[in-house]
Amino acid sequence: MEKFTRITAVAAPLLRINVDTDAIIPSREMKTVGKTGLAAGLFAGWRYQASGSRVEEPGFVLNREPYRHARILLSGANFGCGSSREHAVWALHEWGIRAIIAPSYGAIFAGNCVRNGILPVVLDYAVVEELARQVEADPASRLVSVDLVDCAVTAPDGTRHPFTMAAADRDMLLEGLDGIALTLKRDDEILAFQGRDRLRRPWIYL
Repeated sequence: MEKFTRITAVAAPLLRINVDTDAIIPSREMKTVGKTGLAAGLFAGWRYQASGSRVEEPGFVLNREPYRHARILLSGANFGCGSSREHAVWALHEWGIRAIIAPSYGAIFAGNCVRNGILPVVLDYAVVEELARQVEADPASRLVSVDLVDCAVTAPDGTRHPFTMAAADRDMLLEGLDGIALTLKRDDEILAFQGRDRLRRPWIYL
């Protein structure tokens, strides 16, 4: 898994509430069980003019420069709600999104983000709106910084907005480790416990 420490990048405003996983990647676009080949289907219902076509809708934010190169997404409450499809996160990551800033997320979606190298930042909607307002003035130069080391988002005008995150999730992203790899960091402790337990309860190991 790719580590996340800090990025400074173009942020794309998609200020809609209840953006569900079917909007992020429609089921018709899920043509693989792997993590690649999904970026073209990202937001397909909004990015393209007709179902199944690849004719871009010019008004959609990710079809416009410089938002095509955004690595940060600004959105509304309950982002990633709906079904638990992990393809939604895979498509975002392959497209280039490394952080999302929204007031809240679908719980399973947020967990999938962490386990695939995307940072789901929670900030009040008023803050997200202000970030969008500042970015839209000149999106190519008015960049947003997201720092997981210090747990803060810095707006284009320099204002810092702290955020919180569960310690285990933060560690996974900072170290680029999935849940199993994070557990195996304590392999010596696990083996020591097993050794003690084998002496206390040898019948368990028969």
